[in-house]
Amino acid sequence: MSRPLLQVVAGIIWRDGRYLAVERPEGTRMAGWWEFPGGKIDPGETGEQAIKRELREELGITPLRVEFWRDLVHHYDEFSVHLHFFHIRDYLGETAPLENQRMVWVDPARPHGLDFLPADEPVVEALHGKGGPVWAQGGFFVDDFWKKA
Repeated sequence: MSRPLLQVVAGIIWRDGRYLAVERPEGTRMAGWWEFPGGKIDPGETGEQAIKRELREELGITPLRVEFWRDLVHHYDEFSVHLHFFHIRDYLGETAPLENQRMVWVDPARPHGLDFLPADEPVVEALHGKGGPVWAQGGFFVDDFWKKA
C-alpha cells in the first residue's frame, strides 16, 4: 500500500544572521518537534503562493522576496512529504506565534539543541555547515542554483 504524498512548503526566515525555528504546538500531528514554518500547498497554488499564505497565517508576516532553495522527499511510516524550502530575507511585519507555537531564532554558527522533524534534518545540517554546501557571501549556497517553484 502506498503512502499519501503531501506537497509542503517551508520558509527559512532570516533576521540578523539567524533563522527562525518553530515548535509544532500541542494537538497537532508530530507536536513538540521543531520545524521551519510553512504548511501544505493547496490545490491550484504555486509553492511561492503557498509559502506567502502560510507565513501570513502562522506568523503574521508578508514576505517581500521569496527565493526557492531546494526540495526533498521524506518518508514517514504513514505518509510522505515533498518539502519545498524557500529563503525569506525580506518581509513586512514582526513574527508572532499566531498558532501558539514556540519560536526561537537560531544562529547557524552554533549548535542548536532542538529536535527538528526528521524531514528537516538535512536542511538544518546544511545551514549549520555539517556535510552540506559551503555558506557563501550574500547568503547563498555555492553549489546550489535556484529553481522556479
